[in-house]
Amino acid sequence: MKKMALLIGSVAFLFASGCATKEYVKSQVDPLSDRLGRIESRIGALESKLAQEQAKEAELSKADRAALQEATDAAKKAADEAKKAEAEAMRAGGDATKAEAAAKRAEEAANRAEQAAAKSEKIFRLEQKK
Repeated sequence: MKKMALLIGSVAFLFASGCATKEYVKSQVDPLSDRLGRIESRIGALESKLAQEQAKEAELSKADRAALQEATDAAKKAADEAKKAEAEAMRAGGDATKAEAAAKRAEEAANRAEQAAAKSEKIFRLEQKK
């Protein structure tokens, strides 16, 4: 009997405490619902702003890539020009060495010609004295 009384008392207590009414639930949920709506609108605004910034960043990235490619092409062109200039300088250096050697040979030939002319003059003077 005690068990039965305890069971009936427990059930009565549950019914006496009452159930949540629709109005009570609504009064508790509405503020949360409003707050969630504001948060969702903020998140939506942030997402759209982020999407716009990402689009701008992608455009800047394209411009940066184009500028980088242009700079790379210019650097390659400059390196090619430098190689050509170096080759021409080497040829000019070789030509200068050849010209220097030719000048030395010409000077030596001029010295020999002067010596030969001096000998010829001596011989001519000796011949005239005879």
